[in-house]
Amino acid sequence: MGLLSKKDAKLITDPLADNNPITIQVLGICSALAITAELKASIVMGISVMAVLGIGNVVISLMRNIIPSKIRIIVQLVVAAALVIVVDQILKAFSYELSKTLSVFVGLIITNCIIMGRFEAFALGNGPWRSFLDGIGNAAGYAIILVIVGFFRELLGSGTLLGFRVLGDPIEKTGLYALGYENNGFMLLSPMALIVVGVIIWVQRYKNRALIED
Repeated sequence: MGLLSKKDAKLITDPLADNNPITIQVLGICSALAITAELKASIVMGISVMAVLGIGNVVISLMRNIIPSKIRIIVQLVVAAALVIVVDQILKAFSYELSKTLSVFVGLIITNCIIMGRFEAFALGNGPWRSFLDGIGNAAGYAIILVIVGFFRELLGSGTLLGFRVLGDPIEKTGLYALGYENNGFMLLSPMALIVVGVIIWVQRYKNRALIED
């Protein structure tokens, strides 16, 4: 038997495809539109959500038997807020410029539907280990979509990936630019992020149409 049972492994693998929080559950769309103009920002946001959701799920799971039902939402918000503050301070300490790019959107992790949804739907009813796996799995599914969107938006909109020019120099007209290629500035606008996410959702749901119909 491996490190994870088949049932536990599904907590990580299902959100990556068949039950992706963005493409299937349509949660966390706002940040997918707001911060994916750069691949680096997409990666950092994905890691940030993974830290908050993974640790947060464990904390809520450990507290699940002592949280009064009437204030459980408040407790969940406090836990998420505390973790987001820690993540925000770490970003400011080690990557200040990137923290300015993400700005208010890191703080809005607190209201991310994926965070509160997993706290409420899973962590309150399961043990710490399974809750941790559920948090990591759902955050990874969210992060994958952000990375895909960020990849295409930065590549087609700026001709770069992680800040490095991969299509050539648009000023000196090298690489693809020598053939007449021009960056698509529309890809850097939020509406184009919505279109890219929409295409991914369409592809995902087409591949899993039998699951959706069931």
